[in-house]
Amino acid sequence: MTRQAFVHRIATRAPDDIQPLEAMLVSGEIRAPGLVAILGKTEGNGCVNDFTRGFASRALKDLLKRHMPAAEAEAVCIVMSGGTEGALSPHIVVFERRDVEGAAEQGALALGRARTVDLPFEHLGRLEQVDMVAGAVKAAMKDAGIANASDVHFVQIKCPLLTLDRIAEVEARGAMTATRDPLKSMGLSRAASSLGIGVALGEIERAALTHDAIGRDLTLFSSRASASAGVELIDHEIVVLGAAPGWRGPLRIAHGVMGDSIDIEPVRMALASLGLASPGQLAAPDRTRLVALLAKAEAGSTGRLRGHRHTMLDDSDISSTRHARGFVAGALASLVGHAELYVSGGAEHQGPDGGGPVAIIATEMRNAP
Repeated sequence: MTRQAFVHRIATRAPDDIQPLEAMLVSGEIRAPGLVAILGKTEGNGCVNDFTRGFASRALKDLLKRHMPAAEAEAVCIVMSGGTEGALSPHIVVFERRDVEGAAEQGALALGRARTVDLPFEHLGRLEQVDMVAGAVKAAMKDAGIANASDVHFVQIKCPLLTLDRIAEVEARGAMTATRDPLKSMGLSRAASSLGIGVALGEIERAALTHDAIGRDLTLFSSRASASAGVELIDHEIVVLGAAPGWRGPLRIAHGVMGDSIDIEPVRMALASLGLASPGQLAAPDRTRLVALLAKAEAGSTGRLRGHRHTMLDDSDISSTRHARGFVAGALASLVGHAELYVSGGAEHQGPDGGGPVAIIATEMRNAP
């Protein structure tokens, strides 16, 4: 039997707005048994105390349990990314797969997922987390039927963070965490998770990694990693997007890597590879073919962008991740013509310092029968 991927982008009016998704489940436009993952942007601050992520996740899980067995609902990866700074539009992206008739088609979008066991918090930001994630990414590739790492275009991970209670629990056992700062733990968790992706995809040599490299040696990165940390989980939820034998359908995926926050040309090239070439902003008809854009955003560690000073890292009122999300989202929105984009802040080891990976899912142009 051939598999087909379906991707639905749905606007939301609040973190707990499940009505549009529920209507699509009831109508059969989305079929609950095939749900793989839900990614979303919520309008919280994206930091440690952003409980909009957990609020949205709980609302979605409660909805899914009304339409599928509880165990199957819990298996759906729900990755909420907080922060809709600037004009980023809150929304969810629903990934679904079905068994279908017909021959497989080369290049068709393939979806896979995996979850890890709960992370011992003394391992957060350390090589143990790297290894845990690397193994799970390979499991998600296997779930999608992807044998060759070069066929992976994007790996999305939701990883845990430290709270003071979690730190206290570790210290009560006589162990130590990598940091006692919950905000810094977000970056360390994203960093270790992203290095794990790089190891799994063969982009980073595991034998050369040390604890000290995590979050520090920014010359090490994956060109296809996206990691988002949150307080709402203690394991890792992993979604792999790529191409594999045995899949069909009109959806295709491409990716590019921004060298810095305004480097839109690699994104333009990825769009062109999907038949969405444009010397300027995408025309309205082409926008309807753009199903989803997934991106990472980061304030460069030098404090400069193409030689000019920026203040994202000096602002003690607003986290640099919030600045970066809004800034990169504006650059990408000006390219594609709308701001309903999944832009996640904090890109440690996710693309080069100050840049980040971008994945685009679009429908293929097909001739009428």
